Amino acid sequence: MFTGLIREMAKVESFVGSLLTIKASYKPKIGDSIAINGACLTVVKLNNNSFSVELSPESKSVLALENYKNGVHIEPAMMMGDRFEGHIVQGHVDCIGKIVAVKNNGNSADFFIELPSEYIKFVIQKGSVTVDGVSLTVNEVIQNKNQFRLTIIPHTINNTLFKTYKINSKVNIETDMFARYVYNIFAPKGKNMSWEDVDKIMASY
Repeated sequence: MFTGLIREMAKVESFVGSLLTIKASYKPKIGDSIAINGACLTVVKLNNNSFSVELSPESKSVLALENYKNGVHIEPAMMMGDRFEGHIVQGHVDCIGKIVAVKNNGNSADFFIELPSEYIKFVIQKGSVTVDGVSLTVNEVIQNKNQFRLTIIPHTINNTLFKTYKINSKVNIETDMFARYVYNIFAPKGKNMSWEDVDKIMASY
């Protein structure tokens, strides 16, 4: 379990085959879980100033691998008793999103991200979403375009991969865990539901 608060901007030392080697100040142990750009991976090797994780074919098929070079976000798994901030993140990437627009607002910037149509229903206005491991608040959902809007402050831009994102950049997306669970509990099999439908069902109890 993670919070979506980045511990460190680490550096990719190498990515050969299934083995990704990261140079970082953080020192994990063999078997530790660590989120790298939002994907929960297991430490399988330790070196002097780096550690390695292994990516399965399944992981490689759902991740924006072009972001696993140069700098990456890392966050160790939470430990019992840790201060809880951000939001509950599993480190299970749902899909790859695409940056379709960036609009500067003076003291912030709006990033518009497009998702595959089957995932936009799990993104809720003022709910949470994780982008390459960064916990963020959704400001707007544009259903007819399968897009959502994030407003990012300069501190976040300057200290994360957001400063490198351009139009058509791909990013790892983990939607809100509770949105997925609630939707799957209430949605009849084979039938699409809106959040208005879910609200009506919950109001009837």
